[in-house]
Amino acid sequence: MAAAATLTPPVFSAGPAGQPDIAYAPNWDTYQARTKRRVEGEALPATLPEGFPTQLRSELVWDGATVSDTYQWWYKLTEEDIAEIDSALQHFTSLGKPLGYISQETFPLPKLHATLRDVSRELHRGHGFKVVRGVPVARYTREESVAVYAGLAAHVAPSRGRQDTRRRGPDDSAEDVVLAHIKDLTATVDPHKIGAPAYTTEKQVFHTDAGDVIALLALEAAAEGGESYLASSGHVYNQLAATRPDLIRTLAEPWNNDEFGKSGPPGYTARPLLYHQPARPDADDAPERLIIQYARRSFTGYWGLPRSADIPPITEAQAEALDALHFTAERSAVALEFQAGDIQFVNNLSIFHARGSFKDSPEKQRHLVRLWLRDEELAWDTPEQLRPLWDRIYAGVTPESQVLPLEPFVRAPASGEKVPGLQ
Repeated sequence: MAAAATLTPPVFSAGPAGQPDIAYAPNWDTYQARTKRRVEGEALPATLPEGFPTQLRSELVWDGATVSDTYQWWYKLTEEDIAEIDSALQHFTSLGKPLGYISQETFPLPKLHATLRDVSRELHRGHGFKVVRGVPVARYTREESVAVYAGLAAHVAPSRGRQDTRRRGPDDSAEDVVLAHIKDLTATVDPHKIGAPAYTTEKQVFHTDAGDVIALLALEAAAEGGESYLASSGHVYNQLAATRPDLIRTLAEPWNNDEFGKSGPPGYTARPLLYHQPARPDADDAPERLIIQYARRSFTGYWGLPRSADIPPITEAQAEALDALHFTAERSAVALEFQAGDIQFVNNLSIFHARGSFKDSPEKQRHLVRLWLRDEELAWDTPEQLRPLWDRIYAGVTPESQVLPLEPFVRAPASGEKVPGLQ
């Protein structure tokens, strides 16, 4: 993993009183000391939560050390594919519609469609990730690249989710920002307004985003570093279930997720990080599943968004569980190096992802663009506790309301807040 570019993070408040000694960046020694204290000093449960499997078995359960031996995780676009993409781009451009109107119908891919539907099946019923390689971003304008990206993604998972809300116009009407830029903005943005490592060159720890499917298009790769790391949450579950069932219990209990201003009082929502879905005998496409949904910074804070001081601190058990997730995932991850023109599709319900630190140069500056997607045809059942969050992402998003910004910006910390540079 490449060394981080020279960067001195600002110092902010530590969060609520009683918060354990834990930061966004995991510390191995602190983790080991906490584990030793708890194992030796507490009577830890030795059984899993009722109904949870002792071992999960499916194609979604894989080890990064061997997954490439049996699974071709990339699809390289052919010249014929690119010609069809160019034709679809010309067709959409001829319609004179905003980017929010891109769909399978307005961006037709009669031959490539079947391949992209196979990608969706691989995400939902196979290994959970796939890279579509070779989008010729160097010869497209920024708007054309975004259009092609949204067009290809529409054939994989047709519904785009809101990642932010911007307000504009005399009536201050809301528009749904469905595309986010992942780029180092520390040279131009006040550090107090940066609440996620997506806008820095720092390492990102293992986590999930929100929604069913994450798509990332690389407009440009870093000069050095910036690898994408993926880990099977099913594999991580199996390791912890075999050695520390008490941590599985902790993960399956409600946690106070800091909303950082995205909801009203009390400012946090209580929900588990881990969900078990038993197999449904009446449905061939509904095997036993474990769903993970968490972001470490919701419990530790990050830069300009420290964990809120007026909500309960996390517990020692939760602090250990966060570190256990990260370090177990790190041991079993697969590393994928982004190339310009790659689109990485990931099942956000079954895959952790992380990023290596990186360095940019004047010639090469890492720049990804992200979509949160859903394929209603193949989508997994959404756990009841996650439905409010899923509604926040997907409900009411229409072609008319969608905005796909072409330039980077820092997402607003609160839902509905004006996004700088977008008014």
